[in-house]
Amino acid sequence: MQLLYSRVYLFFISSCLVVTCEKFTPVVLWHGMGDACCFPFSLGAVQKHLNDSLPGVHMLSIKIGNTVVDDVENSYFMHPNKQVQLACEMIKSDPLLRKGYNAIGFSQGSQFLRALAQRCPVPRMKSFVSVGGQHQGVYGIPNCLSVDHRTCDYIRRMLNHAAYFSWMQHALVQATYWHDPLNEELYKEGSTFLADINNEKSINQSYIDNLMALKNFVMIKFETDTMVQPIESEWFGFYEPGQAKKIQTLQESELYKQDRLGLKQMDQEGKLHFLSLPGNHQQFEWSWFDKNIIDKYFK
Repeated sequence: MQLLYSRVYLFFISSCLVVTCEKFTPVVLWHGMGDACCFPFSLGAVQKHLNDSLPGVHMLSIKIGNTVVDDVENSYFMHPNKQVQLACEMIKSDPLLRKGYNAIGFSQGSQFLRALAQRCPVPRMKSFVSVGGQHQGVYGIPNCLSVDHRTCDYIRRMLNHAAYFSWMQHALVQATYWHDPLNEELYKEGSTFLADINNEKSINQSYIDNLMALKNFVMIKFETDTMVQPIESEWFGFYEPGQAKKIQTLQESELYKQDRLGLKQMDQEGKLHFLSLPGNHQQFEWSWFDKNIIDKYFK
């Protein structure tokens, strides 16, 4: 009799797990610079909110390294190509993700998740939400808008002097998405991550095909962001080549016009979604996120 009860119990638990897993598409999260997978005040809080909104949903918060401390350090010092490779292996080894997943990237985690979608198509990423991601890179330092413009330009030039040196590209994560609009050729030649995933070195058709397989690509921009320069990078915009003042939108860029990533076609198919918030970097209310993201794209 005890054995019978045990079998019934196990069958009940297994059935509940199957129903729960199939009710909502699993969610993969990737944190930003200086953060980690599981801090209770950041990604841990996001996971709690997600579980409230999508009860029982399976979640994987990417952790690069054996510990949370490793994860934080690697957000600065492990090359994105290696991080994306490790994340791909992580996702492939999770049986609950085998039917596909939705993804949310926070700040630089957005670029990394997009690279994951382009380079690691199995299992398939379905809807991708970029929260303040820098898809055309950055050309400025955090909070630089609060100081004199000439000082910002000086610091930019100092960074430009070393950003594309091979040793710097492999020593500092942020150098791999530093984008100098004053010297586009140097950027394309020296960038070991961003220029590649943006198909600016050569055209990788698999990147296009895999990105276009997304059902939705949602980009959230923070209108008063002091961390990301230019802010329009969060919507795949950037400075016009040759200067660092005038902004061009994604739709005005050669990347879009030549459709080097399939974004033009995705836009025409209604797969690109541009949302904005009035706050600073990563400042949003969960009620807004629930209404505009979870309800629309995850349920």
